[in-house]
Amino acid sequence: MTGPLEGAGPAPGRDRAEAEAGPESESRAEAGAGGVSEEERLARAALTRLVEPGDEAVGRWLRELGPVALRRALCGAGKPPPGASEQRVAGCRLRAEGLDPAADLAAVAARGGRLVCPGDLEWPGQLDDLGDARPVGLWVRGRPSLRIWALRSVAVVGARACSDYGAHVAANLGAGLAERGWVVVSGAAHGVDGAVHRGALAAAGATVAVLASGVDVPYPRGHAELIERIAEQGLVLAELPPGAHPTRSRFVLRNRVIAALTRGTVVVEAQYRSGSLVTARRAVKLGRHTMGVPGPVTSGLSAGVHELLRGEAVLVTDADEVAELIGGIGELAPARRGPLVERDLLDPVTARVLEALSAQGGSDGREVARESGTSCEEALSRLYELLALGFVERHGDRWELAPPTGRNDGTRRGGPQIWGNRVKGLRR
Repeated sequence: MTGPLEGAGPAPGRDRAEAEAGPESESRAEAGAGGVSEEERLARAALTRLVEPGDEAVGRWLRELGPVALRRALCGAGKPPPGASEQRVAGCRLRAEGLDPAADLAAVAARGGRLVCPGDLEWPGQLDDLGDARPVGLWVRGRPSLRIWALRSVAVVGARACSDYGAHVAANLGAGLAERGWVVVSGAAHGVDGAVHRGALAAAGATVAVLASGVDVPYPRGHAELIERIAEQGLVLAELPPGAHPTRSRFVLRNRVIAALTRGTVVVEAQYRSGSLVTARRAVKLGRHTMGVPGPVTSGLSAGVHELLRGEAVLVTDADEVAELIGGIGELAPARRGPLVERDLLDPVTARVLEALSAQGGSDGREVARESGTSCEEALSRLYELLALGFVERHGDRWELAPPTGRNDGTRRGGPQIWGNRVKGLRR
C-alpha cells in the first residue's frame, strides 16, 4: 500500500534534508515556533478541554469559523456553530466553567512540554490527512521536534494481554527499528506497546508514546516510570489537556493519530475485537503501509492479525522486512535461505553419484553407474573426486559412504549422511 510518506522519503526541500539527517538532528529552537498567534494557541488549548478528540463536526466548525470564533461560540459568547444542537452547546458551556487555557499551557510548560498546533513549524503535515478528524492540537512532552521525528516513524501495536512470544517479537522490533534509525511509535499500554517502547529505549533509540490521557497523567499507572523515560529520551503526546483521564472511546480515537502520524503500522498479536486492528484499518484508509506478524494458528491472540494478513496487510517477521517495506530505495531486507551444507556445492552429476551409493554396505562401480545414470568411466571419475573430498571410502571393489566426522552433523534417518565441514575443500 502506498501513502503520502512512502518511497524515497519526505517531500522535497527542507523536510527531506532534515529526515536524511536522522532523529538525532532535531532542532529544539523549532519546537513550538511558527505562524500561530498566541490568541489562536489559547483558543485551541481551550478547545482541547471543551470538545472530545476526533469530532468531525468540530473539525468542520474549525475550518469554517477558525479556533478563536469557535471557542467564543461554544462558550456562549457568540452565535452557536451551524448545526449545533442546544444540548451540544449547553454541554460545552458547562465544560467552559472555570476554563483557563493559560493555566493549562503553563502546567504543561512546567513539565517541559508545549501545545503544537496546525500552522506551527513543528506540526506534522501528515495528520492533515485525517481531514475534519484532525486533532485540534497536540500536547507534547520531550525535546525533539515532532515533525522531524514523524517523517521517519513506524507504529508497532498489539495486544495488551500478549503472550511471551508477542512480547519478545515486539521488543525485537522496537530495538531493530531503532537501530536502523526509525522512530518507533506506540500507545504505552501494557503488553506489546510497553515491550516495543522498552526495546527502542534499550537500543538507545527514538520512541514516541501517544496517550489517551493528558501528558501529565501516566496511564496505565504501572507504566509511570516507562512514560517518564520516554519523555526524557523521546516524546510523549496527547490530544487531551493536562489532567484528563482516559476512557474507552478515547483509546479508540487515539489510534487514528498513531495511524496517521507514521509511515506504516505493524500489528503484533491481536484478537478479533482489538483496538490494534482499529489502528491498522485506519492506516489502510489513510493509504499507509499495514503489516502483521504471524503467530500460532491455535492462539486467539493471532486471529485478528491473521485476518489482516488474509486481506490488506503484508506479512513481516523482523525489523529488516518492515524497513524494506516502508523505507526508501535500497533499504532491502537480507535474502532468506536455509543453511548451506557441503553437498550443496557439488555439481549435479557428482551429487547424483553420491546419492547412488547404498547406505547399507556400499556398492561397486557398475552399480553406482547404473543407479546414477552415468557411464562406468564417468561414475569412477566422480567417485574418486568424492574420495578426495572425504565423502566416500574405497574398500577393494566396493565404495562406501565415509563415516560422519562428529556428532550433530546433520545425519538423517533412511538416507545418506551429511559429513563434517568440507566446504573449504569443495571451493578449492
